[in-house]
This record gives sequence, structure tokens and C-alpha cells, in this order.
Amino acid sequence: MNIRRLPGLLALPVLAVLLAGCGIRSTEVPTDFGPAPSRVRCSLADPGRATQGGAGVPVQVFLLCGSSLVAVDRAVPVPDGAAGAERRVLVAQGLLDQLAQSPSAAEKEAGYTTDVRGGMTVSGPGADDPDDALRLSAAPGSLTSYALAQVVCTLSDSAATEGDGSVVLGGPGTQPPRRYACTSGVRSRPGSNEPPSSEVTDG
Repeated sequence: MNIRRLPGLLALPVLAVLLAGCGIRSTEVPTDFGPAPSRVRCSLADPGRATQGGAGVPVQVFLLCGSSLVAVDRAVPVPDGAAGAERRVLVAQGLLDQLAQSPSAAEKEAGYTTDVRGGMTVSGPGADDPDDALRLSAAPGSLTSYALAQVVCTLSDSAATEGDGSVVLGGPGTQPPRRYACTSGVRSRPGSNEPPSSEVTDG
């Protein structure tokens, strides 16, 4: 071995440490990790104020944020004098319209989105349906798991239903409606937990 080369060899580890300490990259291969991911807050600056909908009956709708459903305040217009079944349908339609609206700028900034598409309408029960049934213009089974979770959880705890955490929904055809429940699992993971449903036995 050439003894005269030893000082140079011993200096290489020291030089590597010095370069690392100065922030100089030890590789010439370009690496681009892209911009830092934005943090989804899922919290509005003023949660006590209805963000959309204007004057009307105060309601809450469930929007998507991250992988969960989060309730936000809205308002739906209901004409004076509307009562009973008529009022239920008007409130339900207002809720569907609110779900289909694009989230406000503040809601988008906080990370809120919706999977409910516009144009869906709701009507009261059919001839053989329970009195509390609601018929959608789209079959519940045709909705995405996210959209169905939003609709079920929004309607199940509103003036459009009995407020027991469930809602009786049917589609536009003659298929019997089913009772859908909004569970904690649905609210926390709507993409992997569809609202459980059961047959309606009372007419």
C-alpha cells in the first residue's frame, strides 16, 4: 500500500460530512417531490353562519371533507303556510338542491366537496308507500356511495323525516322504498360504508 495516499483517503469522510453540513446534495440525480401537500382543515372560520342558501328554514347538510361527512349550516326556502306532507317535500327538495350546489369559496378552502349532482327531484309517497316515504327522481341504488351517504344523512335528521336517524327512500319506479340509516360508520367512512337499508313492512 502507498503510505503517502493515506492522508487523502482519511480526508474523504471528513469532506463528505462538511458538504452535508453545508446543505450540498451528495447526488446529482434531480429529485422533485412537488409542492408540499395542503392541509385539509374541515373547519370553517365562521361555522355559526349559514354559508349558502340565504333566508329560510335553518338546516344542516352533510358535505364531504377528506374521507368523512361533515355537517354545515345552510337555509332552505319554505313558503308560508306550507305544512304536513307538502312541507316535508319542500324541505327535502331544498336539502337536495343545497347538496348539489358547489360549495362556497370558504367551504372549498376548508376542503369541502359534494358528490351529489344537480337535477335530482323528490316527491311524496306513492299509493302503497308509507306516509313518511320520499321518492327520488333517481333510484337510490344508482347513486355513488358518497352521494347516497350525503343524501341519507342529510335527510334522516331533518324536518323532511321523523328525525330518528333514518329515512324511507324510493326511486321513480314501482320498486318498494327502503329504510336507510345514517350510522357513525357511514359518517366517518362514506366511501367504504354504504348506508344500511331494510325493507319497509308498514304500509
